[in-house]
Amino acid sequence: MESNRTGRRTVLRTAGAVAAAMQVSRNLSVPIVTAALALALAACGASGTPQNVGAKGTAQGGGAGSSAEHTDDISVGVKPDAKAVKLLPAAVKAEGKLSVAMDLAYPPTTFMASDNKTPIGFNPDMARLIAAKLGLKLRINNVKFDTIITGLQAGRYDFTASTMGATKDRLKVLDMVDYFKAGTGVSVPYGNPQKLGTHTLCGHRVGVTSGSTQELQWVPLLSKQDCTSKGKSAIEAVTLPSVNDALTQLVSKRLDAVMYDFTALGWAAEQQPKTFEVLKPMVTAKTVAVALKKDSPLTPAVQAAVQSIIDSPEYADALGRWGFPDLGITTAAMAVPQD
Repeated sequence: MESNRTGRRTVLRTAGAVAAAMQVSRNLSVPIVTAALALALAACGASGTPQNVGAKGTAQGGGAGSSAEHTDDISVGVKPDAKAVKLLPAAVKAEGKLSVAMDLAYPPTTFMASDNKTPIGFNPDMARLIAAKLGLKLRINNVKFDTIITGLQAGRYDFTASTMGATKDRLKVLDMVDYFKAGTGVSVPYGNPQKLGTHTLCGHRVGVTSGSTQELQWVPLLSKQDCTSKGKSAIEAVTLPSVNDALTQLVSKRLDAVMYDFTALGWAAEQQPKTFEVLKPMVTAKTVAVALKKDSPLTPAVQAAVQSIIDSPEYADALGRWGFPDLGITTAAMAVPQD
């Protein structure tokens, strides 16, 4: 994901039927991972049996309803925003389509449904809404995250919605427009039996993934700031290969908490009712941005489209159905460096 993609490649195959106006440009046969969904294979829910969190409801696609995977097209029925459309370059308006790049391997923001065809997550939802607000069809390109910027520079894609954080180096080659917040959070068992808080983890066993910013930066920082500098016991970091391992140990009470990407923890809590809850406030939060090639003629139109989405009910819907309703923003500002 985003500005701190680290240690998030565990497993679940995912996808669902793409609306006719949308295409996926690559053969998507790679296994894709999700903390919450993979956990369903290893952990039991309140009923004492593994939960089939990928099970589909009766309504399927086309905006007629949503499944448990949210494979429905959120943009169905959304009308173009006249002010945004007016800002479109004539060539793009004539062509009638937009191309977006994203790495469909990072639940819950950007991944594939269980049919291994349908891009789902908050970022595909936003990309579809941007295209709808501009009155254009959308082509989704599944590409590795580390190739997206060069692809934008080469003109292979019009934009990316991939939870990308704005940095000084990225802003030298990209136009970036804020569209929501991401960051690090802490998950505890449902009901928070130990009454833990983000800043009261001293002496507790906190699971982190190997090589993550949580392991390398945030646990040491909080441990010093909240604990050892005040004569309290340090946070006991427990490093594990994946967030699935960490959440499984949290359920079995071998850990007191898990520190990881807030969006993934929120998704796990959403998919495993009465199993986890995510503490507030977050450890850290930063805005992330839609990105286009530097000085792209499309930037004003995309910025206007994002603002129109933020001002619409669909924005809250998109945030809520992926488990992070509190990460919305109010202004689609041009991004400033977050590093």
